[in-house]
Order: sequence, then C-alpha cells, then structure tokens
Amino acid sequence: MSYNLINSFIGCLKRYAVFSGRACRSEFWFWQLATFIISFVISFVVSMATDPQTGSLASQLLCLVVLLPNLAVSVRRLHDTGRSGWNILLALIPFIGAVILIVFWCQASQGGNKYGEGPLAPEA
Repeated sequence: MSYNLINSFIGCLKRYAVFSGRACRSEFWFWQLATFIISFVISFVVSMATDPQTGSLASQLLCLVVLLPNLAVSVRRLHDTGRSGWNILLALIPFIGAVILIVFWCQASQGGNKYGEGPLAPEA
C-alpha cells in the first residue's frame, strides 16, 4: 500500500480502535501531520469567524475526537519497532517520556516480529 497524507489519515480512521498489528513510519507521521493541519485550519477558520476562544475550543474538540485513533496508531508504530504498546505510558513522564517516544517512533521498522509481518512487506 502506498502511504500519503490522505491514505494514512483515512486508513487510521478506518482502524481507529485497532491496537494490534503494525504501522510503518510514513503512516504514523502522515497521520500526525494530517491531524496537525486539520486542527490548525479548524482553529484558524473558527477563530476568524467567531472569537479566538471558540477556535481553541474547536481545536480541542478535534483533539478529543482523534484521541483514540492517535493512541491506536501510536501503539501500532511501537509494535513496528518491536516494542510493547505499553511503552505509550512513557508519555506520562514529563518531557523525557515524550522525547523517548519520539525516538522510538523515528526508528526504522523491523522485519517480521512477534506483532506480525511488517506493514510494508510484499504481499504474497
């Protein structure tokens, strides 16, 4: 499957609560980019149409809507690097936890591991 901004966003929404399996780097980072862009646009448009506080509320509502898909793709990305999804709890450690997770998410995919075949593996 070819990953781009639209495919990754729609693919993650289709698998919004799937915590098993794996997600390649491009799927994960395109998802993050798409949610950032959508949040920025919604916040900007709503704040221009009404007031900045309402724009911020709209952006926070979007964050709440994409919370579960974001957790799911983050766990699948950790699986792709050979780590347990429970490593997502590192985010609870202020600053250092986020840095560690970003390092994990940036690492290359493993071949086949206990979480399944790699997401970019050729289909047989």
